[in-house]
Amino acid sequence: MRGIDRIVVLTGAGISAESGLATFRGPDGLWEGHRVEDVCTPEALARDPALVHAFYDARRAKLGEVEPNAAHHALARLDAEWPGELLIVTQNVDDLHERAGARRLLHMHGELKSALCAACGARHPWETPMGNHPPCPGCGQSRLRPDIVFFGEMPYEMERIDVALERCDLFVSIGTSGAVYPAAGFVRTARHYGAWALEMNLEPSAGSVYFSESRMGPASELVPAWVEEILS
Repeated sequence: MRGIDRIVVLTGAGISAESGLATFRGPDGLWEGHRVEDVCTPEALARDPALVHAFYDARRAKLGEVEPNAAHHALARLDAEWPGELLIVTQNVDDLHERAGARRLLHMHGELKSALCAACGARHPWETPMGNHPPCPGCGQSRLRPDIVFFGEMPYEMERIDVALERCDLFVSIGTSGAVYPAAGFVRTARHYGAWALEMNLEPSAGSVYFSESRMGPASELVPAWVEEILS
């Protein structure tokens, strides 16, 4: 880890699974009983808004039952103590990184605790259900939707992410499947520009072959150990 100054960290559903939030796939995944097309596309929202709102209202309510785990706290420590450049890019829509204390953070797929007005485009902090069609605090129209990047929509701040990937010395992927693009391609971008790439996951991801190094195990064990290593 010597000579490292600029770091990009990508986190996925695996880092929050140990806090009690379901991952997307698997027998207990969020998509069990729901097709992606039913709850996570613009077409689904237009076709059955009640189902889409119920799905995300339930996920938003679940956040009140969970807490950041050791991996979230370790990344918050890295954020506070790392003297160089750092960008934590999360695919997760929960708020566990923020609650642990991370600040150099970007939610590329949106946030559960944010509402997007389809009428005026404004975003508003949001804690309560949207299924009862509350009015937008800005324009007053009842066209709020979850501030979530649906399948088929462009993730947020891709230009900023691309610049960080091109500049970084170290790219770290934590708890990701390596199957969802564009995030699955981040490792190849970082490697193309000369970065060392480290994967930490319960099992090898779909893109493990592209990493310089892989460490397998629970994020709550691997991430604190790595942060201690790099800060020392």
